Amino acid sequence: MGTIESSRQNVLPPIPAVSGKPIYPAAVLPELEEGIARPERTSPLGLEQYIAGRTLVSGDSPAWNDLFVKVYSRLNKQEPFIVPAVAEPLVVWVMSGEAVVEERDLDGDWVANTVTVGDFFLTRTPTPYEMRWRAIGDAPFQVMHLYLSVPLFERVAHDVLGCAAPLALRDISGGKDTQLSHLLALVHQELTAEGMGSQLFIQGLAQSLAVHLIRNYASGEAAEDRQNALPGFKLRRAVAYLEEHLAEPFNLAQLAETVGMSEFHFSRLFKKATGLSPSRYFIRQRVARAQLLLQETDTSIIEIGMSVGYSSPSHFAQVFRRETGLPPSHYRRG
Repeated sequence: MGTIESSRQNVLPPIPAVSGKPIYPAAVLPELEEGIARPERTSPLGLEQYIAGRTLVSGDSPAWNDLFVKVYSRLNKQEPFIVPAVAEPLVVWVMSGEAVVEERDLDGDWVANTVTVGDFFLTRTPTPYEMRWRAIGDAPFQVMHLYLSVPLFERVAHDVLGCAAPLALRDISGGKDTQLSHLLALVHQELTAEGMGSQLFIQGLAQSLAVHLIRNYASGEAAEDRQNALPGFKLRRAVAYLEEHLAEPFNLAQLAETVGMSEFHFSRLFKKATGLSPSRYFIRQRVARAQLLLQETDTSIIEIGMSVGYSSPSHFAQVFRRETGLPPSHYRRG
């Protein structure tokens, strides 16, 4: 995807405080009666009550029929809370500040991402999940939530891909996408414009966003088939585990146990999600780490090979050449 690249900056233009409606965290909401669980699914508007912070800007005029957009100033430290599933595709875009954001399946292991201005989250998860974060530095942690209406999204999916069934999107946490950031900046510009923006322009932006998300982040399967795919949190947990154990022998049993699945079921769904078997993906991670060390350090090739799990220099060189087309020494010089 040529539009996805690193884009770092300190802050976006100041966000005018159009409104100041408080958003109360689940922790301070009235306790639910015993035996009544929090809902597993809610609406974009209903999601507000689950996340602490203050609304800075809101798209409430009739022009915003196909987009539900709000800009929030978040707490510097958010304790864990459950996020109900929302039917609409949701993009969360970081507009100011930096934070360590952690997510997990209910009762699962936390997966952390450090995010800063321009980074985004994308989800259309059919199940609730848990979230918390901790801001870094002095800049306020401000984010924009954007939901695309389901009718618009499915209409565009049908036009772009010919999908008759609801389309699933891949979960993205802390992603970077310059084209998406440009579209979101235009949305924010209209959100703060005199008269709350042009309806025709907003409709065009909504359609452009839907096309971009479908072209770049469609999972290739219908939403009702998501139970047959590896959930985004489990995939991120598995990838994080592999990255932390590159110097150790590949252990499928331990990896599957980490995400709470059988080896057979995990292997099948992991390959469906990534296109690679877990062991093959592990090798790719080892080589990617070795490439980084070869480019950015003066560490010897033998030490680099050992740091990614190859005690034999010849074996390391063989694997590296097979994956990159070059021996490690030529790759470093190149």
